[in-house]
Amino acid sequence: MSGFRIKTCVLGIVSTNCYIIYREGGSQAIIVDPADRPDRILEECRKLGLNVSAVLLTHGHFDHITAAQNLRSETGCRVYGAEAEARLLKEPEMNLSCKMGRQKVSLIADEEVKDGQMLTLLDWNWKVIATPGHTAGSVCYYLKDEDVLISGDTLFYESLGRTDLPTGNSGQIVSSICEKLFSLPDDTIVYPGHGDPTTIGHEKQCNPVVPYWRKQG
Repeated sequence: MSGFRIKTCVLGIVSTNCYIIYREGGSQAIIVDPADRPDRILEECRKLGLNVSAVLLTHGHFDHITAAQNLRSETGCRVYGAEAEARLLKEPEMNLSCKMGRQKVSLIADEEVKDGQMLTLLDWNWKVIATPGHTAGSVCYYLKDEDVLISGDTLFYESLGRTDLPTGNSGQIVSSICEKLFSLPDDTIVYPGHGDPTTIGHEKQCNPVVPYWRKQG
């Protein structure tokens, strides 16, 4: 993975993986799912000599978006989120920020992305893969040339996202994983919204959705 670098900051009350993605020797960073602590995220970028050029959101739950507005205000970066997630991003009752005893979060993305859309950021091509289930507008970001998938809360190490929160759907998340993510190469490295990285090949052996996937095959 020539030049590709990713730094994980585990932030917030549910230990969310916020990713700082950059090219070795470069000056710009992409932030994926800024949970909270914009000061911490910016300090990590400063240590690396990076300026924030964009924020990518995998979905709209509070633990993945709380710092986005602060980062946008501080840096002038653009925020990317799924078109299908606009309501959840905007409404504190749906993104659960109003229920966690902290600040209410209402966010409007600068760029609304759709399934199959290609984004060119830091000279990489990021493919947007819609993966409804954890939320209706959940998306993953796939960097084919780097064999990397940022999966948000859709796919975890030997697990998958919960579906009992607003707009969640258990049938949809299983379909998203089996039909879309398991079609990626086995050596694709998966960086999830919580917990340790994994690979598509490992999950095709050990994930709870494997029996459903095998039935489809």
